[in-house]
Amino acid sequence: MELTTPLLIAAAAAVFVVAMLYSSVGHGGASGYLAVMSLLPVRPGEMSTTALVLNVLVASIALTAFLRAGHLSGRLTWPFVAAGVPAAFVGGLWQVENRVYWMLLAITLVVAAFRLAMPERRAKSRLQRGLPPLMIAFPAAAFVGLLSGTVGIGGGVFLSPLILLAGWADAKPTSATAACFIVANSAAGLCGRMMRGGLVIGPLAPLVAAAFLGGLAGSYFGANAFPSSALRRLLAPVLLFAALRLALKL
Repeated sequence: MELTTPLLIAAAAAVFVVAMLYSSVGHGGASGYLAVMSLLPVRPGEMSTTALVLNVLVASIALTAFLRAGHLSGRLTWPFVAAGVPAAFVGGLWQVENRVYWMLLAITLVVAAFRLAMPERRAKSRLQRGLPPLMIAFPAAAFVGLLSGTVGIGGGVFLSPLILLAGWADAKPTSATAACFIVANSAAGLCGRMMRGGLVIGPLAPLVAAAFLGGLAGSYFGANAFPSSALRRLLAPVLLFAALRLALKL
């Protein structure tokens, strides 16, 4: 299959929707972008690098919106960023075989699909304000960071449920922390790729404009209004389909 102009336009439209829906909860949308690109005739290196670039762009827009709305907590965020960034850099340096990459991506898409399909849960009624325990935050963030840099995601889909279920914050601060975590991890992963000469976007540059516009719309409504969980759940079957397609490749 050849990457034709109509196919690229369809991919840009899908990226716009993904960016809008993910940014509404402070996420960059890498798992959605990777699901879209897995249906295109592109190489793993181009997919992962492009997803990280889009992640930095969209999550930065979301972070700015949540920051202006006063939702970012430095005390909540710093342990995850401190442990996640160096691990994401190492993941970016690590060039895995295509078969291993497809397997990791398929697993990531399945997790992301279930995360989108699940109803939004509120944090525990008795929130444990302040710093999360470092013995939990550091290893969790390091694992997610390593996976992020390797596969080309930001890790928010793993971090957000941890914060909410542990009761460290409610929805808006969690989204702000996730956005900051995603920006830092994605940038570190890109730096790792740059160090090993693996920073390749290829013909997918037009997707940047679509992600930018979608990120603007989603971050505004996410920071100032209630995001539409029903719409996000519509993405879950798409991610599962992409994961199944990748599993068939294996």
